[in-house]
Amino acid sequence: MIATVTHKTKNYRIDLLKPIDISLPLVGGENNVNAWYLKPPVIEPHSEQGFVGQVAQGGAVNFNDIRFNPHSHVTHTECLGHITEEFHSINHNLKQYFFLSELITVAPEQKGEDLVISMAQLEYVLGNKKPEALIIRTIPNTDDKKSKDYSNTNPPYLLEDTIHFLVNHGIEHLLIDLPSVDRERDEGRLAGHKAFWNIEGNPRTHATITELIFVPNSILDGTYLLNLQVAPFENDAAPSRPVLYEPIN
Repeated sequence: MIATVTHKTKNYRIDLLKPIDISLPLVGGENNVNAWYLKPPVIEPHSEQGFVGQVAQGGAVNFNDIRFNPHSHVTHTECLGHITEEFHSINHNLKQYFFLSELITVAPEQKGEDLVISMAQLEYVLGNKKPEALIIRTIPNTDDKKSKDYSNTNPPYLLEDTIHFLVNHGIEHLLIDLPSVDRERDEGRLAGHKAFWNIEGNPRTHATITELIFVPNSILDGTYLLNLQVAPFENDAAPSRPVLYEPIN
């Protein structure tokens, strides 16, 4: 099913039957992705006063309770409310859902004991391209990202000047396959988050960061239309489903 999407006066033809889902699902248990030292998420039948929410156990319906943290257990999109004293909701701040995006693949560089994504790397890869959304796939890109427990592993992260470069380059929506744009243990500085949302200046309330995505190796780097689907949570972050569509020439 071919559709034409008009985005900022330019028309793009996409095949609606060929979506590319780059989200990680919430599956519950030890096989779920995890970060920030939390226990695995739980999905289990609700049970009380003789009622059990599982047909296989004699219940009339399947009726599960789900306990999870969006920052730790699933692909999620967050707004500046993640780091501000004032409450900001991703459901309120994100009002547009289609963006011109660029998918790039980057090998984090060694810096001391850390693996980092530098400004020079992104300058080289992006060149003169100025998409609204940037999707970063890091390598190695193996299936263990789908169930990895990142806690206490010091994952790769973006240097602060890298974030400043992205902001100056016009990137409004940043998507990464890591648990954070900042170092796992940084004494609460959160320099990357603060730089991306320009907390010390004119805050970028519309800008978002999406973490814990997964882009299969079969998907080529390049330009895509991004449909950023976010669950309507009145919270700083919510589970999300970023979907890519490759423009048809």
